[in-house]
Amino acid sequence: MVSDAHAGIKAATKAILPGAGWQRCRVHFARNITGHLGSAHSKPVNALISTIFAQTTPEAVTAQYQQVTDGLRAGFPDIAAMLEAAEPDLTAFAGMPREHWQKVWSNNPIERLNREIKRRADVVQIFPNRDSVTRLVGAVLQEQHEEWQYGERRYLSEVSMRKLIKVLHNTDQPHPELLWTA
Repeated sequence: MVSDAHAGIKAATKAILPGAGWQRCRVHFARNITGHLGSAHSKPVNALISTIFAQTTPEAVTAQYQQVTDGLRAGFPDIAAMLEAAEPDLTAFAGMPREHWQKVWSNNPIERLNREIKRRADVVQIFPNRDSVTRLVGAVLQEQHEEWQYGERRYLSEVSMRKLIKVLHNTDQPHPELLWTA
């Protein structure tokens, strides 16, 4: 589950999807930083924070997270405190296979899908009945599903899913890096 830090979403995830992981959306976190600092001061801070997500190993993510937090402590103590509090939520992606990181550290793909549904609904403006809305939204969702499932822009590749399945089904050793917390 990927979302902003809304307490209700986190509670619902725990209640409805027990054992599911939760990742705080990095884009929403950047918006929180911008809201706190203002747009002029937030750009360099968000650029520095984005270096965390440019790392290629879980260990490098952790090290860079610590370095960024330490670097912000002097000039932006409130932001450093926000980073410290959000670390497990913002770095949950690092427990997944590397190929999944870009898909699970932000909920932008879902927001993009919601905007497409809204765009198409705005064209129609008035629906004659509930079934017509269901058909339109269903068609958009089916189109997106096919693109993510079979198209060139597949959401998660077969290779990366095989890696995940292989890790999850290997019961010889526990894999704490794959145990997300909500």
